[in-house]
Amino acid sequence: MAMRLSAVDRDAEPTGTRVLLWLSRYGTILALVLLILFNLAFTRNFATWQTLNINLTQVSTIVIVAIGMTLVIGSGGIDLSVGSLMAIAGALAPLIFLNRIVEFPNIYVGVAFAFVIPVMIAGLFGYLNGWLITRFNVQPIVGTLILFIAGRGIAQSFTDSNQVIFTTPEFQFIGLGRVFGIPIQVLIMTVIVVLAAWTIRRTIFGKQLLAIGGNETAARLAGVRVTRIKRQVYTISGICSGIAGIIVIARNSAADSNLVGLGVELDAIAAVAVGGTLLTGGRAYVFGTLLGALIIQLVRFTLLANGVPDAAALVIKAGLIILAVWLQRRAAS
Repeated sequence: MAMRLSAVDRDAEPTGTRVLLWLSRYGTILALVLLILFNLAFTRNFATWQTLNINLTQVSTIVIVAIGMTLVIGSGGIDLSVGSLMAIAGALAPLIFLNRIVEFPNIYVGVAFAFVIPVMIAGLFGYLNGWLITRFNVQPIVGTLILFIAGRGIAQSFTDSNQVIFTTPEFQFIGLGRVFGIPIQVLIMTVIVVLAAWTIRRTIFGKQLLAIGGNETAARLAGVRVTRIKRQVYTISGICSGIAGIIVIARNSAADSNLVGLGVELDAIAAVAVGGTLLTGGRAYVFGTLLGALIIQLVRFTLLANGVPDAAALVIKAGLIILAVWLQRRAAS
């Protein structure tokens, strides 16, 4: 009977409401398809491996950071420190594999430590975010704003605000290497997306994370260890940021603590919003975030390829966020 009533209710909904519901669920896919079709029709050399490679490599780090942001937002939080944590990891890595901290027996050991240690430190800073938020019961936007400001200064102190240029193929492979023609960073991105999607859908941790985002008080009363889960979520976000920071400097063959990760927190939040994850928490669409990041990247690529200034991409990006939030609110009402 309940199923029949729900079907009747859906049939009784106005056409406009049904359209809005459909757009809130499938609008991201539709937008991506339309962008691809537009470029196939009007952008020269779009359907080439070179163009695909450019877009995938440019979007990979945003996706990695946005996946961590998806988990944070799904738990009802926000993380403004991701760009600064990218800068910290990116500034620390060359100091390690260039033997400026300690001498390693060979370059491969140095590269391994240069990947693991900065990522772990970024994760520790992420844990610090979670600790501040849970220990002092501050708003996530305030708790992560501290590292948003201080983290950039920490990164700059590692390199005295100077750019560190290097020619180390063993390390650059992380950002420039390929396996069977596929960029390493795209493979890393794919693994992170799949792991995050599996975590959200199949694990107790994922269910508890979303329960906290949906109703923290109810989750606590149900026995969920809210404090521990929140700290773990911010730690994961920090780890994702650290990985992205390593990839960026490896791709650029240079570490610039002034620029690495600059503004990436906004791109990550935009990808999450456009991908359909509720900014109020309680839901997390990992593959939606991937599609959202691809849309934002393709919008920028499309405008640049057709002679439109990059500034226009910023305005359209803001419009996409507004549209995504509006669709979410209309679908929920």
